[in-house]
Amino acid sequence: MGKVIAIANQKGGVGKTTSAINLAAGLAVLEYKTLLIDADPQSNATSGVGIDPGTVKAGLYECIIDSVHPKDVIVKTDTPNLFLLPTNANLVGVEIELVSLTNREYMMKKALEKIKDKYDFIIIDCCPSLGLTVINSLCSADSVIIPVQCEYFALEGMGKLLQTIKIVQTHLNTNLDIEGVLLTMYDGRLRLANQVVEEVKTHFQNMVFNTIIQRNTKLAEAPSFGKTIIMHDSIGKASVNYLNLAREILQRNGLTKISEENRTMNVEEENLSQTELSEDI
Repeated sequence: MGKVIAIANQKGGVGKTTSAINLAAGLAVLEYKTLLIDADPQSNATSGVGIDPGTVKAGLYECIIDSVHPKDVIVKTDTPNLFLLPTNANLVGVEIELVSLTNREYMMKKALEKIKDKYDFIIIDCCPSLGLTVINSLCSADSVIIPVQCEYFALEGMGKLLQTIKIVQTHLNTNLDIEGVLLTMYDGRLRLANQVVEEVKTHFQNMVFNTIIQRNTKLAEAPSFGKTIIMHDSIGKASVNYLNLAREILQRNGLTKISEENRTMNVEEENLSQTELSEDI
């Protein structure tokens, strides 16, 4: 049975979709069969892996509202072991149509239960809101990753998001865990970025991933080529960042079985003050 991880933050521009795409790619490259679900009407996760949303005749909307079987709309990507459940412009109307439905919070979960056991990991790219689509994503998920950019107002809106997660945990999905808080868009040359890192770690402590996603030109341009960062710049720092994140998630879920002395690899990060260590699989 695959683990479902939602990536959510109602604040836009925090690297949510970038992280969903490239974490999924990292897990896939590490030989875990992974499904990326685009649950954002903007369809950026769909285009980000090279699928034109305009060509998507059926996607997540049809799975939720019309009971189309997900296996009939899931497509392969150029990354081995990475599959996509795409979306198109139809998803814009899903919030309105869900309102009148019985058990409206569980419609996505109902759809995913049909294919959940076919994948090792399922990554959901949530839209930047706290509406019914996000609630459906959180009710479908085993855990949630919260991306936080290393910029001013980094913690803006976090209280509301955490309150929503708490409500879901209490009333709708008692099994939902917080997988971790992911720091993104880090630039070690900026004092502010380092202050934000310290502030977030002070607030959330062990919930914060050790891996920090650095601001990177290759990472920003990869979606314009319809490629994951691993396919676009396989030996670059951004690829290393997301592979490290994938390894860290595997560690947290007890999916690694190698000795302590052999589990780390040295990665030279020019924007970080020290060498980052991660598990080598």
